[in-house]
Amino acid sequence: MENNIRDTHLKNQSKEPIIETKGLSVFYNNRLAIRDINIAIEPNKITAIIGPSGCGKSTLLRTFNRMNDLIPGARVEGKILYNGIDINQKALDPVGLRRHIGMVFQKPNPFPKSIYDNVAFGPRINHYTGNMDELVETSLRQAALWDEVKDKLKESGLALSGGQQQRLCIARALATQPDLILMDEPASALDPVATQRIEELMIELKEKYTIIIVTHNMQQAGRASDNTAFMSLDRENIEARIGILVEYGKTEQLFTNPRNKETEDYITGRFG
Repeated sequence: MENNIRDTHLKNQSKEPIIETKGLSVFYNNRLAIRDINIAIEPNKITAIIGPSGCGKSTLLRTFNRMNDLIPGARVEGKILYNGIDINQKALDPVGLRRHIGMVFQKPNPFPKSIYDNVAFGPRINHYTGNMDELVETSLRQAALWDEVKDKLKESGLALSGGQQQRLCIARALATQPDLILMDEPASALDPVATQRIEELMIELKEKYTIIIVTHNMQQAGRASDNTAFMSLDRENIEARIGILVEYGKTEQLFTNPRNKETEDYITGRFG
């Protein structure tokens, strides 16, 4: 199964979805968190997931590399296909899956290690046999951080600024050579200049990677993403706080001519 996952990026040279969900629902113990999500993520695009707080955006994002497995009581119904492979089948190792689907969290979380060791951490635990120095440099260059840290690779990653720390975390994710990167509000804790750099970096990275980003920033979604998914709470049972997918499409179309009135109300600030 690991070999199948390893080879999927070689097969996905067409425009077939890199991730596709079919009837996806997620429960935390007996509480339904998101219901019946059907979405297909295009390769080498930036997909933004937007919506009000508590509608399940991060829950959906975490299903794509089985991070919800780490939450006691969480369970999934429906299918999640990664390049056609059902990632919830018992034969699939979630740790192996996460080598191919990296994640960057809301708050920068460098390890209390040197800049070099932060980037090398993933390849080391995955028994990387290539030239580690070259891999670290390549990953830092891809994260637009190399020129700023090349003379202080032995210094702690925690000594970097907030924006640099987040780019270090992106470099750490890139070092395992994934083909899909999940970002959960990666710029929400950063100042406008650092936020702009992260957005520019995402646009550069989509040449080689697929990116899915959760964001509360409508301007960021409009600037950086190719496609946008709008999630909200099921209005027919609002007290249950069940997240649903309201609308999904090209960002330009969704922002300028949404099909759903609720989408329009959220984007224009009438609610949310």
